[in-house]
Amino acid sequence: MSNQKVNLYAGNGSVDTITSTYAGEFAGKYISAALLTGKTLAEGAITIKPNVKYKEVVKKVASTNFIADASCDFSATADALTLTERILQPEEFQVNLELCKKDFRADWEAVQMGYSAFDKLPASFSDFILGHVSAKVAEKTEQNIWGGVNANAGEFDGITVLAAADGDVNDAANGSETSFSSSNIATLLGNVVDAIPSAVYGKEDLTIYVPTVALQSYVRSLGGFATGGQGAAGTNAQGSQWYNQGNALSFEGIKIQHAPGMPSDHIVAGEASNIFFGTGLLSDHNEVKVIDMADIDGSQNVRIIMRYTAGVQYGIGSDLTLLTLA
Repeated sequence: MSNQKVNLYAGNGSVDTITSTYAGEFAGKYISAALLTGKTLAEGAITIKPNVKYKEVVKKVASTNFIADASCDFSATADALTLTERILQPEEFQVNLELCKKDFRADWEAVQMGYSAFDKLPASFSDFILGHVSAKVAEKTEQNIWGGVNANAGEFDGITVLAAADGDVNDAANGSETSFSSSNIATLLGNVVDAIPSAVYGKEDLTIYVPTVALQSYVRSLGGFATGGQGAAGTNAQGSQWYNQGNALSFEGIKIQHAPGMPSDHIVAGEASNIFFGTGLLSDHNEVKVIDMADIDGSQNVRIIMRYTAGVQYGIGSDLTLLTLA
């Protein structure tokens, strides 16, 4: 259901009552904007399962050699297939935030008059405020996907945390390095590639996920100056000018994916189809409210309430590779 009281921006510079309520499916578009606009999810770098209401079983099939010499009889190969599972169970989260309308008026007026970077005018002042909050939720979700710790409030276990606790995940040698730099990044990425299982190497969606500091180091190394094997002039003989933020990056033919939420001491490699983000965009637990406090206590405050679910999981640990710096 949805309930909107009034969405009116008065010409005298005042913002009238803007109370809005969205629940269940109607909240989905706002939850989607809040969760799915982080870089990892917006670029489809991992698999999104958008309608996990409670939990979903991620099946894992392991097989032995079940091919035998031909005969006239049917003889089942014992224990040829082993089916195990991992659970993707999004957790419930909430946002309880109070903002002052006065702090947003100047920005809202700029948007209305076209003096802003907004491509589209938000339909209401409440949408404008929700957009601000959604961006913050997206940023936190990006961080949680890779480095969240369930014991911390507002977080779920991220991929690096889950992988570090899983003995099936392949560990890449860190060479006792404690940080990424332009002088060691090629070696460390090489170590990651060396640790990728042969059954995964060459898969179409195989990706190396790197944090910002590793991406910066890699870009700088490709700028040359006698480092990274590129010679003094770097890639395309352009030195440090070769990269314009839009270039697709790869290492030895494997896609490099910038994961801004990745902890600065990790790199993860695996198939995008083996890493899952789950949420319940159609869940009845979803709720988005914008409550104007003017009619309640006479203040200029606006309360934002969001309730949603989110979580991550991978399917086959032995198909993942994790590098952790010393």
